[in-house]
Amino acid sequence: MTDVQSENRVVMVTGPSGAGRSSAINALEDLGYEAIDNLPLSLVPRLLDGPPLPRPLALGIDVRNRDFSTEALTELVNQLNRRPGVSFDLLYIDCGIDTLLRRYSETRRRHPLSPADAPRVGIEQELAILGPVSTLADILIDTTDLSPHQLRAEIARWFAPKSGAPMALSVQSFSYKRGLPRSVDMVFDCRFLANPHWDPNLRALDGRSAAVADFVAADPRFDDFFSRVHGLIASLLEAFVDEGKTSLTIAFGCTGGKHRSVAMAEKLSATLAQSGWRVSKRHRELERRPEGLPSGEQG
Repeated sequence: MTDVQSENRVVMVTGPSGAGRSSAINALEDLGYEAIDNLPLSLVPRLLDGPPLPRPLALGIDVRNRDFSTEALTELVNQLNRRPGVSFDLLYIDCGIDTLLRRYSETRRRHPLSPADAPRVGIEQELAILGPVSTLADILIDTTDLSPHQLRAEIARWFAPKSGAPMALSVQSFSYKRGLPRSVDMVFDCRFLANPHWDPNLRALDGRSAAVADFVAADPRFDDFFSRVHGLIASLLEAFVDEGKTSLTIAFGCTGGKHRSVAMAEKLSATLAQSGWRVSKRHRELERRPEGLPSGEQG
């Protein structure tokens, strides 16, 4: 039997059509939220009347809602923020207009606000309507450069049920060639470590391989580097918790994002998890090329 919560947890999800609002709601549903899409705004307060609900709620709101208006949504957000017994967050799923246009072109869908006109007309209308709403957001996720998998990871980062440690940690690897990842709190450069790319026996492998991890760890500078990084992070985690921070993202970068940064991210993730922290991992470049990097890329 599901335990009833001591308060109602509500996440309201909105944003322009095509930005990934439905994907975000589905991700919340997979995390255990009860998902209700396009509920009339006037019914939301009634939904929360009575005893606490058995599961947290994910409410999808967009401009097609029957009684939608910027003013009505703003007033509802203010009501929920003031309402006793409700833990409320407004999640805004944003996206650049060029990416929205490309997505509509790829799917050949008509925009709901301009079914008889070009998608740009509806997109611009919707962005104008939602502009004031985006400023109210507690959490804004920009999906311009995110895949559906990456969006789900971001949703889990913010909204996965807490267990154990009171802060969620995400440890990532990336390639400096492709730029810094978005929404990262701390970044460490691994490019000074010995590069497995230059060993023909290791080039096709990645930092998750024991052989690559051992090669990177054999660098005389590795132990001191890892010890200092881990010591710094460990010394700050409790302070971040005391400040009310609910998540922290740590990233390691190297040239190609395949060997050194991956090995470091794997080792730090395992070390933090052994200390009782809730840790997720992401290897950005391995997600881009699941079969491995071309031989021309350096690890």
